[in-house]
Amino acid sequence: MIKAFKEGVDIHKEVASKVFNKKIEDVTYEERLKAKAVNFGIVYGISDFGLAEQIKISKKEAKEYIDQYLMKYSGIKKFMENIEEEAKEKGYVCTKFGRRRNIPELKSPNFMIRQFGSRAALNMPIQGTAADIMKMAMIEVQKKIEEYGLKTKLLLQIHDELLLEVPINEVEKVKEMLKTSMENVVKLKVPLIAEVSTGDDWYKCK
Repeated sequence: MIKAFKEGVDIHKEVASKVFNKKIEDVTYEERLKAKAVNFGIVYGISDFGLAEQIKISKKEAKEYIDQYLMKYSGIKKFMENIEEEAKEKGYVCTKFGRRRNIPELKSPNFMIRQFGSRAALNMPIQGTAADIMKMAMIEVQKKIEEYGLKTKLLLQIHDELLLEVPINEVEKVKEMLKTSMENVVKLKVPLIAEVSTGDDWYKCK
């Protein structure tokens, strides 16, 4: 999977080719959608029932997809197991940068609450790390705006996006600065890719 990210391969097609045992060029649109649902669902500790409901397939078929995924990507399965074990032992999980979230739900006598705790323990190191990176990127972008003496304003963070208000004469400089800042704020085993678009309003940037 790391290799696929480094080579700029469509990660959902890559996963579909492994799960469905076919060449990447033979992966259908529907198969890619199913693989995408598994890719994102795994982060939340998705169940076969949850996946079946989401992509309108049988529970048995959904279980097969998840099992195939975890077999093909055994490193992800091990990562998930380690996170859950550590959370149970320590009572908390951390992001890559050390931000902590306590998971008291894992010790609950209620099965449903423990299940929620397991999902939270799996999700937080991933989405929490992504949130940390986003905040670091915002700090870096603001520093560059001040360093360059720009009139550009950093307005909003929306999930994994930053929205800036930029004078026309600063657009090209800010586009380059924004992409460079967001892609290089941290170095990971896989590249961080940022796309920049412009428009008169947010809708036109989408």
